[in-house]
Amino acid sequence: MGEAKVQRILLKLSGEALMGPGRHGIDRTAVETVAEEVVEIHAMGVSVALVVGGGNIFRGNEGEELGLDRVTADHMGMLATVINGLALQDALERKGVSTRLQTAIAMHAIAEPYIRRRAVRHLEKGRIVIFAAGTGNPYFTTDSAAALRAIEIKAELLLKATKVDGIYSADPLKDPSARKYDRISYLEALEKGLRVMDATAISLCMENRIPIRIFDLFARGNIRRIVEGEDVGSLVGGEPAPEA
Repeated sequence: MGEAKVQRILLKLSGEALMGPGRHGIDRTAVETVAEEVVEIHAMGVSVALVVGGGNIFRGNEGEELGLDRVTADHMGMLATVINGLALQDALERKGVSTRLQTAIAMHAIAEPYIRRRAVRHLEKGRIVIFAAGTGNPYFTTDSAAALRAIEIKAELLLKATKVDGIYSADPLKDPSARKYDRISYLEALEKGLRVMDATAISLCMENRIPIRIFDLFARGNIRRIVEGEDVGSLVGGEPAPEA
């Protein structure tokens, strides 16, 4: 195992990352796989925080199709992230790692309320911190929550796990001619509308100079290679790569 080049990261996981091959819910194997990857880098001395989505259970934007009020639907989506956070916490602790689950919506029976100074203290003590319930506010995505928490805990790098191996000019699963960007600036990502993360999240990272690494979660060892300094996936931040 190599040497870590970063001391603190925030890993953003979609709810779909925990879904496995199914179309809904939580897959035990998927959760265990994610936990193994996280434990591996934690053992290297990297301070790790996670933000998890809830799309495998409920998406706020699905609520409108059901006739729900948008604010109500978004709160339902936030609660879904707490379920995923509990699943991750259980998997991590069964591997012998101390964790804390913090939520932006108070639910004292199962999680700590989000308090920045407490979260930082947990990280300093070697605990993995899972942030759930987004920002606690409707109309904000878990991408925005990930960017906000990364800034607040002074993460050096925000990792966004996806199903593809980086950022492309179009969906590579639908367009074989799609071009991959190894490196792109924040402004380019916004101007090209590449859907790397939502515009609020990218703007927050740009203003606070936190690089975003987009990578394929399902290629085993990718997280470790990233923290060891390898150019895995695509990097948002700094100057874009020159044209080929």
